Amino acid sequence: MKARETVLAFPPMHLRADTHDPLSVAAQVRADYLAMFPEGERPFVPHAFSWALDCFTGRDDDFLPIDARYHDLEHTLQGTLCLSTLLRGWHETSSEPRLTRKTFELCLLAILLHDTGYLKRRDDTSGTGAKYTLTHVIRSCDFAERLLAAHGFGPEEVLAVKNMIRCTGMGANVAAIPFQSQVERVCGYALGTADLLGQMAADDYIDKLPILYEEFVESGRFNGNPGAVGFTSVEDLMRKTPLFWEKYVLPKVQNDFLGMYRCLAQPVTAGRNFYIERIEANLSRLKQRLAMAA
Repeated sequence: MKARETVLAFPPMHLRADTHDPLSVAAQVRADYLAMFPEGERPFVPHAFSWALDCFTGRDDDFLPIDARYHDLEHTLQGTLCLSTLLRGWHETSSEPRLTRKTFELCLLAILLHDTGYLKRRDDTSGTGAKYTLTHVIRSCDFAERLLAAHGFGPEEVLAVKNMIRCTGMGANVAAIPFQSQVERVCGYALGTADLLGQMAADDYIDKLPILYEEFVESGRFNGNPGAVGFTSVEDLMRKTPLFWEKYVLPKVQNDFLGMYRCLAQPVTAGRNFYIERIEANLSRLKQRLAMAA
């Protein structure tokens, strides 16, 4: 009898929103925002999401719709939902430094725009946005600066968003980022945490690893160095994914990002951390799948 893959049952992504649906995520983020800051501007979250949707769906005059298949709109929504959950947890535990309404708003904009560097200009018709993997953080910062300036944000606010986006760079020395305040640093670390954990906890994370590999391959070809991909095949990427978690992601979120992931627990800090549990379940399922294929 052929062995069957075991699917570990955990609650749906902490029962908060459907990351396939931008309106569902926006509604939950808006609820978090107003719970934390009752005096907040009620239209702010819908406006921020509408700007992001315009970017990713091709309603920007200068850029095409996103065509990267792994770093797509849902990838951004996964990180956004995780970030909102984390920041609300930080707020509810009265952690220092205290969040301000403005830093929450800027952090939301940063996560919504952090992968706009994968967008292609309208005259760029070759390949997909995945070819910009190595430069997407810089390109995202440039995109955010252009968009936010057009919406009337000042230089210090734009710099804050760019500093937060820089926390998502692979191998970034986050201690060297010129944050303008400690609360801005905390928001940057929260964004970096959410970007990593949001995608790895997704229900289809394992199934999308072949797509991620193809993005790496395209980036290598585009940059004239196919050998820089770091993986010899899809299977090689899949076999190295548990090590990516153990040797890079977990130390990153525990040390560089100050263990802020603990604020994802439900109830906060004392309950189950469904993000961590889902990642561990995904990795367990991945190892089982690899063993069955051996």
